[in-house]
Amino acid sequence: MNCTLLSSPLQGFTDFKFRNAFNHYFGGIDTFYAPYIRLDGKLLIKSSYQRDLQPENNNTLEVIPQVMTNDVDEFLFVVKYVEGLGYKELNWNLGCPYPMVTKRGMGSGLISDAEKINSILERVHSETDIIVSMKMRMGYENSEEILEVLPKLDTYPLKNIAIHARIGKQLYKGGVDLEAFQRCLDQSHHKIYYNGDITSVAVFREMQERFPMIDHWMIGRGLIADPFLPQMIKDNSTVYPDNRLDIFSEFHDTIFTAYDLALSGPTPIRMKMLGFWEYFSQSFSNPQKVYKKIKKAKDVAAYKAAVKEILHMERQFNRG
Repeated sequence: MNCTLLSSPLQGFTDFKFRNAFNHYFGGIDTFYAPYIRLDGKLLIKSSYQRDLQPENNNTLEVIPQVMTNDVDEFLFVVKYVEGLGYKELNWNLGCPYPMVTKRGMGSGLISDAEKINSILERVHSETDIIVSMKMRMGYENSEEILEVLPKLDTYPLKNIAIHARIGKQLYKGGVDLEAFQRCLDQSHHKIYYNGDITSVAVFREMQERFPMIDHWMIGRGLIADPFLPQMIKDNSTVYPDNRLDIFSEFHDTIFTAYDLALSGPTPIRMKMLGFWEYFSQSFSNPQKVYKKIKKAKDVAAYKAAVKEILHMERQFNRG
C-alpha cells in the first residue's frame, strides 16, 4: 500500500535496542520516533537518553527525537543537544496521557493552555532552525481543547501534527473518536498524521477508507502486539509468513539478550520482558494463558522455559 508508516514512541519499550531488532526482523516502519526526553527542571541529559539517540545506535534507522516539556528553556536546551548529534527535527510530545505527566502540565495536560504552547513555539522558531513536529491527543478533558490550539499552530511552519484520536483522561481505554479527529482535519492547515488503535490490516483498511487524505499512519501498541503488522500493511496482505514463530523467536532472543546485558540482575530483565509480553501475548491463540505463563516465571530459567513452552504450544496449535 502506498503509505508511510511511523512507530509511535512508547516509553519503556521502543528504545534503540527494540528499534534495531524490530527493523532487522520485521521491517515496514519508515520512521521511528524515539521515546521522549524529559528534563524535570535540570538542564542535563540523562545517560539513558544519550545512549538512545547516539547516531551509532541508530545507523540503520530514520529516527526522530522527542521532547516532553512545558518549559521553553528546557525545549531550547534539548534542541541544542539533538542538533549536536546531527538531528534536524524535534518532536514535541503533547500526547502522553499518564497522570504523573499531565498533573504537571505536560503531555496532553498542556493542550488546554494554548497561550503557553504558542509562547514556547514562538521562541523555538525565532531562536533556532530546528524542524518542529507535534505529537498530540485531542485534549485532556475533552476533544474541544485541541480546536483552541490548532489556529495557533497554523501560524508556525510545523512539519506535521500526529494526533492520537483520544483524549488524555481516557488513557488507552474506550474507543478512538473518529468524528473529533475529522474536526481536526477540517480545521488545521498542517499535515496531519493519524494515530490510535491500528491493530490489524483490516482496521488499517477501514481507517484508510474513512480518511483517504491521510497518507502517514502512526502505530504504537499494535506494533508491539503484532510486529508483523507494518510490513503486512505495506504488502496489503493478511497472510503471515510460514516461519512466523521462528522469526518471532529470533527477535525475542535478540531483545532479551540486549536488555539482559544492559540491566543488572534477574528481576529487572524479568519485569522488562513481562511488559513486552503484555503486548506479545495478544498475537497468540490464547493470550491470557500465554501471559499467565510468563507472569508465573519467577526467575530467568523459568522465564526461558515458559517462552519455549509457549512457542511449542503455538506451533502445535497452528498445525491443528
